[in-house]
Amino acid sequence: MKISAKELRNSSTKIIEQAAKGTEIIITVRGKKMARLIPFDKEMNTDIEQDEIFGLWENHAETQTAEEQVRSFRIGRKF
Repeated sequence: MKISAKELRNSSTKIIEQAAKGTEIIITVRGKKMARLIPFDKEMNTDIEQDEIFGLWENHAETQTAEEQVRSFRIGRKF
């Protein structure tokens, strides 16, 4: 099923209900395919902790804490 972004804006509840029932919906902007709306599948949802890239720099020697990083940004420029 193809719909325009305007149709999605005007009747989003009905369209989301259709997607929840299993209908794949392609959203177009000026006739060009831009996005796909598919039903949420609990089996496809993975935990962030299991994601390969999450925590990539966790044990890196040069890693700063978030607070240290923000403080280094706030030091300002030296001319």
